[in-house]
Amino acid sequence: MRPEYVDFHTHLDLYPNLAQAIEICNRKHVATLAVTTTPKAFEKNVELSANSEFVRVGLGLHPQLVADRHLEIELFEKLLERTRYVGEIGLDRSPAHYHSFDLQKSVFGRILSACSKHGDKVLSIHSARATKPVLDMLDEHLPPHRGRIVLHWFCGSKSDLRRAVDRGCYFSVNEGMLASDAGKRVMHEVPIDRILTETDGPFIVRGENPIEPGDVGRAIEMIASSVGLQLTETRYKILSNLKRLLQSD
Repeated sequence: MRPEYVDFHTHLDLYPNLAQAIEICNRKHVATLAVTTTPKAFEKNVELSANSEFVRVGLGLHPQLVADRHLEIELFEKLLERTRYVGEIGLDRSPAHYHSFDLQKSVFGRILSACSKHGDKVLSIHSARATKPVLDMLDEHLPPHRGRIVLHWFCGSKSDLRRAVDRGCYFSVNEGMLASDAGKRVMHEVPIDRILTETDGPFIVRGENPIEPGDVGRAIEMIASSVGLQLTETRYKILSNLKRLLQSD
């Protein structure tokens, strides 16, 4: 079965019922990247999604958790051969996590080097207040032909954005991001053929409830309005972008 939608960054295991969240993505035919925040969460996600045509699991070590979970980098390296998908990883230089920034860079460097060694990994990267350091480390540790990059919820400067586009990065966007001035700027400056949708569920909230897994309809509407395309054309364009991202060289 072919996917009808794309949710390329969501935390299915942070919903109350992981199996139910996976089933929702299956029922909606949503090509889903279920990112994890620690390597120890990876195997349960893989087990429950093993029979899914639409859900793939990313091996992650979230920068906001590195201070407490950095020793799991060794487990990360052991598990990496089991998946093509990596995420959520990256750097976070926001005030609450600045104290661990040097440790984050050490862990992120090891992840990128391991991905480069394996080759053909697809990485979903967090870069809160750290876009330039992320791009610098990509240049140092992961040549463009050794991995494919999707910048999740991008909020970097205009020069960072141009640099990321020139490097070949894709950008996954959600309705919360697109409601901000920074998100609107991204949509005006990034080529439409580098855009993917995401929910970042359950962190995006509508009213009092988390967004449902795979519910990218509002994001598609916002993208279509921004670039002047019809909804159906926008949805097909995003599916085409995903296909191109995942094509092996």
